[in-house]
Amino acid sequence: MTTQTVHGNTQTAQQQGSHHWVMTVELPGHMTYSTYGTWTPPAGATRHDVFMAIKEQISKNNPELASANVMFFALEPNQL
Repeated sequence: MTTQTVHGNTQTAQQQGSHHWVMTVELPGHMTYSTYGTWTPPAGATRHDVFMAIKEQISKNNPELASANVMFFALEPNQL
């Protein structure tokens, strides 16, 4: 699903994925969690599809965040 970017890694642009994403979720009054990575969506995928897949992956990796509110989401082409 998502590929977490590791600082100091010498991956090529293709291995990094075609898009870079950042998501911040919050459990009000309890915790805020931010994460980022790269993603190459399958053909025909929409921004919403990617959003939902990333949110699902965060919940799978951190079950306590399954009901968290999304505070921030960015998805941009991973190129300069």
